[in-house]
Amino acid sequence: MATPTITTKHLAYALAEQHQLTKKQGMEMMEELIAMITKHLKKRERVKIAGLGILQVRNRAARMGRNPATGEVIQIKASRKVAFRATKELKMAI
Repeated sequence: MATPTITTKHLAYALAEQHQLTKKQGMEMMEELIAMITKHLKKRERVKIAGLGILQVRNRAARMGRNPATGEVIQIKASRKVAFRATKELKMAI
């Protein structure tokens, strides 16, 4: 049996129900929250959400890798990634 996946829509609808909002208002709030987090990450700022964790952008250096289909050595260019570090409270809760 597969583990159930909770989507943004599920979270938005649950929040809307708890706060006597429409589902549309709940979705708008979630979309705005995601947009705000994205905006701050683009500026390379850390986003700390109490009780959940810290989101931040990290640099990945260029490196050598292999094409799994051919075994050919390839250069993988430098990139950025979003890293998440859970808070102690979240770790203890799960």
